[in-house]
Amino acid sequence: MNEFEIDKREVRRAFSKAATSYDAAAVLQREVCSRMLEKLEIIKHQPQQLLDVGSGTGWGTRQLGGLYPQADIVSLDIAIGMLQAARGTAGWWKKLFAGKRENYLCADVEALPLAAQSLDMVWSNLAVQWCNDLPATFVELHRVMKTDGLLMFSTFGPDTLQEMRVAFNGVDGYNHVNRFVDMHDIGDMMVAAGFADPVMEMEKITLTYNDVKAVMQDLRSIGAHNATAGRSPGMMGKARWKHIVQNYETLRHDGKLPATFEIIYGHAWKPAPKTTTDGRAIIRTNFKL
Repeated sequence: MNEFEIDKREVRRAFSKAATSYDAAAVLQREVCSRMLEKLEIIKHQPQQLLDVGSGTGWGTRQLGGLYPQADIVSLDIAIGMLQAARGTAGWWKKLFAGKRENYLCADVEALPLAAQSLDMVWSNLAVQWCNDLPATFVELHRVMKTDGLLMFSTFGPDTLQEMRVAFNGVDGYNHVNRFVDMHDIGDMMVAAGFADPVMEMEKITLTYNDVKAVMQDLRSIGAHNATAGRSPGMMGKARWKHIVQNYETLRHDGKLPATFEIIYGHAWKPAPKTTTDGRAIIRTNFKL
C-alpha cells in the first residue's frame, strides 16, 4: 500500500461514526449538491433507474427523488452508518412519493454489485475522491450504465484544503491531506473509460472559521479527515498542535481562517457501442426498407 492510498476500512469507520453529526456540518456538501441540481435542470433526461453514489444520509437522494418522481433510485454508500441514518430520515419522503421503493446498497463504487447496462443515470456528489483507482472506477460506472445514460458527479481538486498543507508544514513526515486529481486528468480518464464528450468545470469555495479547532471539528463531523495509508498513527501532541496553529494563523484574513475547496464538476453520456462484444464493427445508417 503506497502512502497516498485510501484506507477503505478507515473511510467506512469515519463516515459511519460521523453519520449522526453529518447533516449539521455538511454545509459544503449541500451547497455543491444544489449547484449540481441546477446544472441538471437544463439537461433533458428522464431516468427510470438512477444510482446515487456516496448517498450519505440521503439529502441529495431526496432532491433527486423530487426531480425524478418516476425513477427508482438506489442509494449507495460505503458506510453502513450513513445508510442507517438515511433510512431513519426517509419516513416523510415516502409519504410524498407513495409507492416508491427504498433501495439501499452498502458497497464500494470501485466494485459495484450491479448488472451491466442496468442504469439510466449515475449521480455522485463529493464521493469519488475516496477511490484508489479512479480510471478503473469510471470503467466500472460505464459498465453498469445503459447506452445514452448520463453520468454526473462532483469531486475535489488538487487545491482542496491547501491551507492544511501550510498548517502541517514542518510538523512531521506524515500525510495530513488526501491527494486529489486534476480536472483535465479526470476528463481524460472518462474518455478512456468510454464516455463521450465529457464536460468539466471547476470552482473554488472558501469556508471561514474562527479558529483552527473549528476547522478540524468540521472535517471530523463530516468524516472527511485524512484517510491515507501514510497518515500519522498516533495522537497529536501539544507541541505539534501548537506548531499547526501557529502556521495556520499566518493565513488569517479579515479576522477569519480560510478553508479552500476546489470543486470539480463533470458530466458525460455513455454512447452507443462502436463494436460488438466479439469485436466486429457496428455501422449505423439511416437506410430504411
